[in-house]
Amino acid sequence: MIPIGGLRRGVADLDRIGHAGRVGAWIASASADLTSIVTPLNHEPDVPPEDSVPSAVHRPVLLDEVIAGLDPKPGAVIVDGTVGAGGHARAIAERVGPSGRVIGLDRDPEMLALAEEATTGLPVTLVNSAYSDLDRVMNDLELDGVDGILLDLGLSSDQLAWSHRGFSFSQDGPLDMRFDPKTRESAADLINDLTAEELADIFFQFGEERHSRKIARRIVEARRVEPITTTARLADLVRKSIPGKWGPIDPATRVFQALRIAVNQELEHLDVTLANLADWLNPGGRAAIISFHSLEDRRVKHSFRNDPQLEVITRKPITATPEEIQINSRARSAKLRVAEKCTRPTDIPSPTQTRT
Repeated sequence: MIPIGGLRRGVADLDRIGHAGRVGAWIASASADLTSIVTPLNHEPDVPPEDSVPSAVHRPVLLDEVIAGLDPKPGAVIVDGTVGAGGHARAIAERVGPSGRVIGLDRDPEMLALAEEATTGLPVTLVNSAYSDLDRVMNDLELDGVDGILLDLGLSSDQLAWSHRGFSFSQDGPLDMRFDPKTRESAADLINDLTAEELADIFFQFGEERHSRKIARRIVEARRVEPITTTARLADLVRKSIPGKWGPIDPATRVFQALRIAVNQELEHLDVTLANLADWLNPGGRAAIISFHSLEDRRVKHSFRNDPQLEVITRKPITATPEEIQINSRARSAKLRVAEKCTRPTDIPSPTQTRT
């Protein structure tokens, strides 16, 4: 296995440089530090009391398609790198059976608490860790390789529903957006500390927001009067910055997406994972990745096609059926791509072979 360390920058290095340096690293999708504390769930997660944590509302997207793509066999070891509320992990665990194992990773301790409920009695090991740290998790669990890796890169419906997490503008809450509450900087920190140019770059690069500079200028003007600390105030400022009619999509959508990606360094985590994916898989093992926007899907597509150790299983991304979209509107933008690690050295295409 190739250690992740060779592809990272240390988090201490990121903390020592200025905001401009951090934004430049985000925009360039440079390898940032993705170190997280690997904490098995036999320790109590740092979450609010049970009566303050609502039951799971999230529906796993493309569930049947994921199972078909990973094709988990009895006795297999499968990683769900974004275990969330545990929907995919439960279905996979039922197929690998008692002789197999599912390792569920998540940076969010509140989501791990839901996953623990959903997978009780099944062969599932839950770990508080980023999926990009799978190399370390495997070492801790004494695994040389795994038979499948699943990543669902979308934001959970539960996270959106929890106003105290600050992911959604549909209800007011603190402007947080951190998957891991131990992360140093929240969305409010970025909104109130970065320059207008830095904010505009984040909105444009991560949210593809064409009014990014106008929005950033208004934010900087508003925070001079009072710091921006709530989702409602930020959303209102964004809406006031967009001229004309909005259409069916709230103008705050792209800005909130961009901030969430920046706060959680989502693309850096994905880049590190894609660079190491084939080395973590056993021969014949499969990777299934669900993306929800083009920034992620392009990375997955190109990585699968250009990694000589992988064979693309899905020539085109698998999307949700009309029936699933009717039940779960979140599935509308989901795209699933699957690749398999070549089983023998002779299976690996040479550099001169054309990969479709």
